[in-house]
Amino acid sequence: MTISSEVHQALTNKKPVVALESTIISHGLPYPQNLEMAKKVEDIIRSEGAVPATIAIINGEIRIGLDETALNVLAESEDVMKISRRDIPYALAKGKHGATTVSSTMFFAAQAGIKVFATGGIGGVHRGAHTTFDISADLEELSQTDVAVVCAGAKSILDLPKTLEYLETKGVPVIGYKTDELPAFYTNSSDLSVDYRVDDVASIARMMYAKWAQGLNGGMVIANPIPASDALDKDYINSVIDSAIVKAENQGITGKAMTPFLLDEVQKATKGASLKANLALVYNNALVAAQLAGHYHEASNQ
Repeated sequence: MTISSEVHQALTNKKPVVALESTIISHGLPYPQNLEMAKKVEDIIRSEGAVPATIAIINGEIRIGLDETALNVLAESEDVMKISRRDIPYALAKGKHGATTVSSTMFFAAQAGIKVFATGGIGGVHRGAHTTFDISADLEELSQTDVAVVCAGAKSILDLPKTLEYLETKGVPVIGYKTDELPAFYTNSSDLSVDYRVDDVASIARMMYAKWAQGLNGGMVIANPIPASDALDKDYINSVIDSAIVKAENQGITGKAMTPFLLDEVQKATKGASLKANLALVYNNALVAAQLAGHYHEASNQ
């Protein structure tokens, strides 16, 4: 594992750090929007006094904090693996480029001592999981890895009620930041209740500290709704997603290929509106995560 000098200095001096995944760069957005997004997210975090730590595997080496060369590799190369926890040994042994998902980013962040992670939306229980058993490794990682994940809820292509049930079974608290409802990625409403509503990041930071100080292993989901001005109409986006799922089923698409396929189909059907919403929620999550990292730093050093 190689930690960049900026991130290493922050960790050594006990400054707030925010982990960032890299799958959104290589598999989530087209070039050059993906590179512009990656740089802007890092700038947002720095503007709040925290240090960004984008995580990836480059030439078989775990990298915590990426320079511009590594970001360009992820943004432009077509030979980048999508890395979940199970894929880590293969990518390292074979010297591959790998973009980290939520689960692998959490795993590496915890190894590096980073407690706050910003992403777009977590994975979860896929629709039809009662027959396919298609459940994201993100949920299992949340059950065992001590990292708080700031996200716009779970991706709306998923079975959200079952995702919440799975998290409840695993003892993962779902905190609604200034909301009583679980955000549904492109929309700020799902008609599903979060476990707790908390309206200030300082209180969330104290919850994180209390959880881990008591030996309650596992992560926390900080559900941060997409700004209302950027949200898509719930009925409209759900109909688009339903059509995309039918298309995926007809083409026999399953497993790790499902999410990027559905997101691409949604982007095409919405004529780019979903991409704009995706960027807005990612920037908003980065902002809140940076603030949370600062307050957690204070809470854990009192």
